[in-house]
Amino acid sequence: FGVTGVQVEELWSLDKENFAEVKPVYGLVFLFKWTQDTDPAGSVVQDSRLDSIFFAKQVINNACATQAIMSVLMNIDDKNVTMGTTLTDFKEFCGALDPETKGLALSNSDQIRSVHNSFARQTLFEFDSKKASKDDDVFHFVSYVPINGRIYELDGLKPGPVDHGPAGEDWTDAVRPVIEARMMKYTQGEIHFNLMAVIQDKTIRYNNQLKSLSGMSIDSQMAEVARIEMLLAEEENKRAKWKQENIRRRHNYLPLIMEMLRQLASRGELLPIYNKAKEKTLELEKKKNEKKAAAKV
Repeated sequence: FGVTGVQVEELWSLDKENFAEVKPVYGLVFLFKWTQDTDPAGSVVQDSRLDSIFFAKQVINNACATQAIMSVLMNIDDKNVTMGTTLTDFKEFCGALDPETKGLALSNSDQIRSVHNSFARQTLFEFDSKKASKDDDVFHFVSYVPINGRIYELDGLKPGPVDHGPAGEDWTDAVRPVIEARMMKYTQGEIHFNLMAVIQDKTIRYNNQLKSLSGMSIDSQMAEVARIEMLLAEEENKRAKWKQENIRRRHNYLPLIMEMLRQLASRGELLPIYNKAKEKTLELEKKKNEKKAAAKV
């Protein structure tokens, strides 16, 4: 999207120390197994606060991850973050639109759709879309952001932003119990969660630390410089890995896969491999159903 000054870090726990390592945190993206929520927390915003919150309804399927990231980015207010032309122009275009129309504008943006589709799974065939049954696992992404001293949950499937109360001095201290309470609604042993933080680009943080070094002895200052430079080197290595992963993720491996299948078939090896994989899949499905049945007892 052309945004600079931010990066995404995966969080492995809700411990306070875990959040302290990635501050400042602009927003959180939470992935969970979707279920009908009969007792939602917070209150849906329907007043003038909507004028200062970017919120778009989700109007198309399979776009909740992109929409969750967009919900965080479009609500960042930090001079160290540059939105880029694409998102700046989009925000100006739909600033006065209602959530439903913003969702339609989002789904019809050629540039945003192009970026979203570039990370989509490659397919050789078009299949009829299948609606999830009641026994299927359906996953969903939502965002949590601090805006004007309040914490809001931005979920495109809901009618508006959900107000979760005051943000306090450190909004991550206030949002952690909200996420914990949501996770506690699930059955014991449920592990299908993922939490990602949209944070300040760590290289900005580390370079600012280098500039602010003063009042230390020469030895202490040199040791601190060495430590920060090591952290900067780690970030550069991380970005190189990210670049390589994105190239692989977006590359179309299907022609290679099809050729491998042809070669296996020509040697008479494809069908035995298929039957073995089918047996394994059926066994896994059986165990999954047994686990679900046991959980209902």
